[in-house]
Amino acid sequence: MSALHVYRFGPAAGPTVLALHGVTGHGKRWEHLATNHLPDVRVIAPDLRGHGRSSSLPPWTFESVVEDLVELLAAESAAPVTVVGHSFGGACALHLANRHPDLVRRLMLIDPAIAVDPERIDAIAESLLAAPDYESVARAREDKLASAWGDVAPELIEAELTEHLVPTAHGRVGWRMSLPAITSYWGQLARPFVLPPANLPTVLVQAMKVQPPFVMPAFRAALTEHLGDQLTVHDWECDHMVPQALPAETAALIRSVL
Repeated sequence: MSALHVYRFGPAAGPTVLALHGVTGHGKRWEHLATNHLPDVRVIAPDLRGHGRSSSLPPWTFESVVEDLVELLAAESAAPVTVVGHSFGGACALHLANRHPDLVRRLMLIDPAIAVDPERIDAIAESLLAAPDYESVARAREDKLASAWGDVAPELIEAELTEHLVPTAHGRVGWRMSLPAITSYWGQLARPFVLPPANLPTVLVQAMKVQPPFVMPAFRAALTEHLGDQLTVHDWECDHMVPQALPAETAALIRSVL
């Protein structure tokens, strides 16, 4: 049985996109973009291992995520596909393209988080362990608005709260995810970056309001040198939640590579 719970949007045939969410996220985050802006595109959006309704069992590594995705693409008879990855999903997309280049037709990296400074990752992981849940839905909403979700439409924030918050102990609420898995994945983001095949058409989107950036300068420089004219770069004036903050623009960019 597959380890992944999968959301599928659009027709069963036609151009296919494998959409990968960020750490602490879930596949349904792609629903608004897919149904309202890419209704003719087949979008396969899994909850990655340890997230949402998917298996929470270890190992929690890039390698295990990649093997889950290989199994998924085989079951969907979808490969090769255009892979769109946001944040941690972008790092997973890079590892998929690096290890299984035959499965990836094109690559779109949306503010990918990879090879991030270990001290920054340690601080993020420690803060999550110190405060893994909330006293109320209202407090969870405030946390979203104070973080990278500040430029996301209110209705999408409400959809996130409805889908992704679940009861925890003592009447509190928390995100539908495995805390041990998420902690491990933060550590994965401090690993050295990998690069896609040199002939793979790739789009990089950097969210310029993210400071310090998740798109590390050394990674961006290496990707530029490695891919040459196979790389297209877009610098967008938004915060980190790019597909939710700019769904129409993100969808138009996806359509342009299809």
